[in-house]
Order: sequence, then structure tokens, then C-alpha cells
Amino acid sequence: MGEPASQPSRPVQPIVAFDRRELMQILSVYGRKVGAGEWRDYAMDFLKDRALFSIYARVSERPLFVVEKNPKLRAKQGQYMVTNQQGRILKRGHDLAQVLRVLDPDLAVVG
Repeated sequence: MGEPASQPSRPVQPIVAFDRRELMQILSVYGRKVGAGEWRDYAMDFLKDRALFSIYARVSERPLFVVEKNPKLRAKQGQYMVTNQQGRILKRGHDLAQVLRVLDPDLAVVG
């Protein structure tokens, strides 16, 4: 048998992801709401232009809330936003902790 055919190399597309600190902030709020029985599941999607953390109250097709990170908006309205099930933006900004307060107003802001 011969050599395997070499695939033309395509540049790897970079993806946007939450860093460890961001993920810890999101999971802190998520854990509190799961403990309170309000939320049940989540999903994470890492795309080329944004990262999504979708929150579900029960098994359903649409998330209750989506926490989005979009670095292209960093210099504008801020790279973080939370949307509701209808796609309405509930909060947007530069500081993730402040944006997450829309999901848990009692949350102490920790930088």
C-alpha cells in the first residue's frame, strides 16, 4: 500500500471561549440557581465569533437565558450580554460580574 493521501492544510479557525475566571463567575450563579431549584441544565457553545452559555429550567428546545461573550463588541457596548428566551437583551456590558447580576440580583460582585 502507498502513503496516505495528504490533506491540504487549512488554517485552524480560532474560536471564542470563556476563560477560567469567566466560567467560574457564570458557574457560581448557575450553581446557586440549581441549588434553589430554578435551573436544571446548561450547554456551552464555542463559535468563531462568540461563546455561549445557555441555561435551561427544564428539558426544552429553547434556553431560559443565554450568557454571551462577543469580543468584537468589546470596544462598543461591551463583550458580555444576557438574553432571555425570546432573544431580548436583558443586560449588556464590559464587566461580566455586573452583567450576571441580572440573573441573580443578590449576587455579590466579585472581581
